Amino acid sequence: MTKLLEVFDLKKHFPIRAGLLGGVTAKVHAVDGVSFDVAKGETVSLVGESGCGKSTVGRAILRLFAPTAGQVHIDGNRIDDLSPAELRPLRRRIQVVFQDPFSSLNPRMRVRDIIGEPILNFSLSSSGSDLEDQVATLMDKVRLPRDAMNRFPHEFSGGQRQRIGIARALAPGADLIICDEAVSALDVSVKAQIVNLLSDLQDELGLALLFISHDLAIVEHLTHRVAVMYLGKIVEFTDRRTLFSMAHHPYTAALLSAVPVPDPDAPRNRIILTGDVPSPIDPPSGCRFHTRCPFVFDRCRIEEPPLRIVGPAHVSACHLEHAPGEVIAHAA
Repeated sequence: MTKLLEVFDLKKHFPIRAGLLGGVTAKVHAVDGVSFDVAKGETVSLVGESGCGKSTVGRAILRLFAPTAGQVHIDGNRIDDLSPAELRPLRRRIQVVFQDPFSSLNPRMRVRDIIGEPILNFSLSSSGSDLEDQVATLMDKVRLPRDAMNRFPHEFSGGQRQRIGIARALAPGADLIICDEAVSALDVSVKAQIVNLLSDLQDELGLALLFISHDLAIVEHLTHRVAVMYLGKIVEFTDRRTLFSMAHHPYTAALLSAVPVPDPDAPRNRIILTGDVPSPIDPPSGCRFHTRCPFVFDRCRIEEPPLRIVGPAHVSACHLEHAPGEVIAHAA
């Protein structure tokens, strides 16, 4: 598959300033060396607990935050070092759908203007009637009635507002859409509708999706590959089927063991994590997960594990030779 997005060793550190002169006293290591790629027509998910840095990755790719270090490439061309003027033509190729469908829409604008604004910004319409036709077509694609074109955002439900956000992202002809917790604020039934809509749009338009979420049940339904993040780093990256059946990293196994199942009495190997996530201002030495890992040993506290190959197209940043399930089985 042809790679559309490539991220190399991306870092984003936020300075903490104090004192009268505002000197930097510390740094928040929000993203600390993340690398992955997304192919054309593919969905890659970034998952992890709140505060792990997954949303910061998406915003650094979009250049809403300037990266501290690393590189971002689109179609093999580096974009993280471009000036705002040089970046502008490329912005139509990468769009975003935010978490809160109400706060991300201008309450003073009608739907026709919200969806039509990107078309006007990139001069993609030849006339007023052409603009209206394009907006109507986009509303059809996201399954909103055309007669709602003159309404304001507050007149729609949460799911409908998210459809407006998706239509706005599609308007300039995006190749890649970054979905930043795009369904987490919605009811369960509405989540399923939006996920199915994204999947249908991907099939129809060949979209690539970077899906940022903490909801593994949704991720399992939508994604092709999954990158698991913990405290600013990717700790495991593989295809969906492998991750959900043969997770290698103990953190991934703990996340999967916490996913609700239809039968609460079904036998499960729960991995209970103790303690809190360490501060990204002062990450632990060695493996960043060692303070909470039930399988920790001395090497974990000293040596940071690199991402290493543990199977076909499967990498994990863990010193364990076997997956947590195998370790539990051997111990028994």
